[in-house]
Amino acid sequence: MLEIIDHGEIREISLARPPANALNPELTEALAKAFEEAGRAARAVIVSGRPGMFSAGLDVPQLIELDRDHMAGFWRSFVHVLGRIASMPVPTVFALTGHAPAGGIVMALFGDYRIMPRGAFKTGFNEVQVGLVVPPQVHLALVRLIGARTAERILVAGEMMDAQRALEIGLVDELADDPEQVLRRALEWCEGLLALPQRAMSLSRGMARADLHQMFDESGAQGVGEFVDVWFEESTQLILRQLVERLGKK
Repeated sequence: MLEIIDHGEIREISLARPPANALNPELTEALAKAFEEAGRAARAVIVSGRPGMFSAGLDVPQLIELDRDHMAGFWRSFVHVLGRIASMPVPTVFALTGHAPAGGIVMALFGDYRIMPRGAFKTGFNEVQVGLVVPPQVHLALVRLIGARTAERILVAGEMMDAQRALEIGLVDELADDPEQVLRRALEWCEGLLALPQRAMSLSRGMARADLHQMFDESGAQGVGEFVDVWFEESTQLILRQLVERLGKK
């Protein structure tokens, strides 16, 4: 599910669930554990995927077979992962090594920095297009990153975009020349922070990210019930099953 690679004091958590690193209960649980361990063992963390594909988001073909209780459990676990990323005690950069739609970019919102490769790689929030809604914490984190009006436009429309537009609106912080260069730039970014006076950097980072921590301290698993209700709506199930059918034909 994951590959853990230590680059000195920098730990790389690499998604390794082929073909698309789609998020299912097992991968979500593995991520929660990996972030917890990395926060204790490393001075900085990189989250990466395979070249060309960071993560395709939720594993709809598997998740659509879950009953309501198990789906609620999965979604609660996913929100817990987001909270874990938001509260990481060390700098965390997302090396978005390719496509990063929906759940892929959702996780990255809560990191410190996001790097994508140039080109036709896609990211964005297509939840509305498939009848879903993002958790409240995701909305708040997106507003924090790109501003309220832009966040409204892309969330309501379920907009997908290429890497250049993601850079222009501030959804990602940097573009690398190709997928292979994303990890190198992530390492350089981490090394730059680790070269700073650590006490001052850590305290400044804590102040700057306090609002992210507070999103989870105050709301906890807020939005889980609403998401599950929408997931099991008849119209949403129809759209999701049509999506699964199209994926099966590829």
